[in-house]
Amino acid sequence: MRAFLVKLPSGARYWTVLDEDLAVVAEADAFLQHVRFGRDCSELTTRSYAGGIALFLRWCARSGRHWHDGVAALGLFITWLRHAGPQASGVDRLVGGQVLAGPGAGPVREARRINGVLTAVRGFVAHAVTSGQAPSELMGLIYELADESDLPVQARGEEHRIAWRMRARHRLHEPETLVDRASDAEIVALVRACRSARDRLIVLLMARGGLRRGELCGLRRSDVHLLADSRVLGCVFPRAHLHVVRRDNPNGAWAKSRRQRVVPLDFVVVQGFDGYEFERLGVPRAGESDFLLVNLFRETYRGADAPGRDQRGHHRVLAAGRD
Repeated sequence: MRAFLVKLPSGARYWTVLDEDLAVVAEADAFLQHVRFGRDCSELTTRSYAGGIALFLRWCARSGRHWHDGVAALGLFITWLRHAGPQASGVDRLVGGQVLAGPGAGPVREARRINGVLTAVRGFVAHAVTSGQAPSELMGLIYELADESDLPVQARGEEHRIAWRMRARHRLHEPETLVDRASDAEIVALVRACRSARDRLIVLLMARGGLRRGELCGLRRSDVHLLADSRVLGCVFPRAHLHVVRRDNPNGAWAKSRRQRVVPLDFVVVQGFDGYEFERLGVPRAGESDFLLVNLFRETYRGADAPGRDQRGHHRVLAAGRD
């Protein structure tokens, strides 16, 4: 079982699950199509779900269970996720016995990752049941009927009566972790380590604008308004700012939120735009693309930057900033 990227003739893309014979798993494919096109979720969401469902179906196949029976043994599946590393839970089956974990060995997957897999499995099972591809008894194995007594006061109803809801039966406790935000000194070190104005702008937009890499790589030049008054452009928002818009981009970049938002830009980021614009003007072919971030440093012009390529560049800059 493995996740696989599907590209439709329309250009839309989503991830599905293939079995050992590289045939599409029908129930999983129907659910992932529903997630991508019925719920209008992103391609990255289907990739995450497909990976989780592939792990579940792989465990069922290797433990000799039909996936219907595997739903009744999700506790064992959680144990397998905790201790089966990439060699044991990967796509390639290993021949012979092996020790998955011994005394003192830590879990190979944290609670947050396991809960993400379980979310995908529950959605997969629920969709199969509601579409008639699986028996209805499976719903009672993944959800239980619960009242609102365990919810925070803010999340309860205003009326003083008992309300009922469906609660997931299998969920691990996720310990709270503090966000290790980069300090101003670390951000300055990253900016100094950048070798181009484009890379400096990337760091500034993520640090001072709070943009995600998918939002950053999906920006168009028309989304950036650097005038003190942009009403001449049809925009009512004052001062320098940019618009984060969710759209299907050919480079795979995707803004997670469906709602458009406006991000104000301070003078430091505006200066970063100035430096990048002069750098971009030195590559005439860059003018063919409306994307804000394009690859300017290869002999063959590559067009818009993709989120994965952008992340690899961040790793190189981070390593340079630590030296």
